[in-house]
Amino acid sequence: MFAPLRERNYRLWAAADLVSVSGTWMQVLALNWLILSATGSATAMGAVVMLQSLPVLLLGSWGGALADRLPARPLLIAFQATRALLALALILPSLFPGGFTSGNWLIYGVALASGVIGSFEGPVLGRFGSALVPKDALASALALGSVLSSAGRIGGMALGGVLIGITGPSALFLINAVSYLGVILALFAMRLGDMRTLASAPAGQGGVLAGFRYLLGQPVILIVLALSFVLGSLGRNYQVSMAAMVSGPLGGSSGSYGLLSTVFAVGAVAGGLLLAGSGRSTLRVLLGTGFLMSALQFCSGLAPNILGFAALILPIAAGAVVFDTVVSTRIQLDTREEMRGRVLATVGIVSSLSGIVGAPAIGWLCDSMGARGALLLAGAVTTVAAVAGGIALIRLKGRTLNLAFLLGRPAEQPA
Repeated sequence: MFAPLRERNYRLWAAADLVSVSGTWMQVLALNWLILSATGSATAMGAVVMLQSLPVLLLGSWGGALADRLPARPLLIAFQATRALLALALILPSLFPGGFTSGNWLIYGVALASGVIGSFEGPVLGRFGSALVPKDALASALALGSVLSSAGRIGGMALGGVLIGITGPSALFLINAVSYLGVILALFAMRLGDMRTLASAPAGQGGVLAGFRYLLGQPVILIVLALSFVLGSLGRNYQVSMAAMVSGPLGGSSGSYGLLSTVFAVGAVAGGLLLAGSGRSTLRVLLGTGFLMSALQFCSGLAPNILGFAALILPIAAGAVVFDTVVSTRIQLDTREEMRGRVLATVGIVSSLSGIVGAPAIGWLCDSMGARGALLLAGAVTTVAAVAGGIALIRLKGRTLNLAFLLGRPAEQPA
């Protein structure tokens, strides 16, 4: 489970990432509170989320092409420094008359700039992370990363919830800015000689178009991405469906919603630890987890009470982390190194699309059919999708999907 921690570079990165993720979620909490208190509009919060997600759809492919050509560490240092400056910029409105009420334009500008950075940063992070550990430890490293992200989210939201009432939002923005400096220091402290060298794309390879052509020639990856979109859009937006179930058929309170959110976080940590311990990021695990999550989602629509719903949420959250981590692992192990950034960028685009499409779709289904009906329908659709994806992969087995790939060992890639 903890084999990746034997690597000094990974230990530095894991510690810095935990601190940075905690700071990020403290800023998220402060920003949400700030927008609601300044505007009183949930629509404004949605606009901020959209401004952060939209650049990934428009620029993600170019970010992947950049990641395949340029060294990762200098880019990451520049990205982290820029994010620190953006966090500091959020403090400025509090220094002037009118405060944040007159500075909403700055919040939207920072959200858009963060989305642009994320478009380029995501593929670079993917390539960089895979270079920190040996190839056979990559699955465990990604799973541990998921655990750290979940732990950072829990810790950041909890600490931020305490501090915001004492210090106000500006202090949380400052803490987040400082957390990025920790990542920069960790990047400077890493030993380049201990890192794996990944192949880079030649300058005249074709950039974004070459990445699309390569992806179209990888039917297995295309099926995995399609599954990721369907299960991510209809089976992953539980923040919407949980609230609808609690306020509707389960007759719960805000405390009930808090309990379910905590259970979901615990399940996410458990899923990461389970996958890190097994180290088996195979297509068989991917398909089995997708089917199990979908079936449990269907069953959650029949839950009689809060405790029954919580008992189903726990394995669903664990399965979501396992599924996402296996997708990322298979993408990184089973694509050519010089194309990896562009394929990872496509994963980011699919993830953003699933959120943009899925959250409104689940909300509309909850309003139209009720929370139970929405979960039953979405669970049925994702279950069928998981079965169809498994059948499609089995049919490809004789042509492009060999036994080594199914068992999780990287197949030799064509030139």
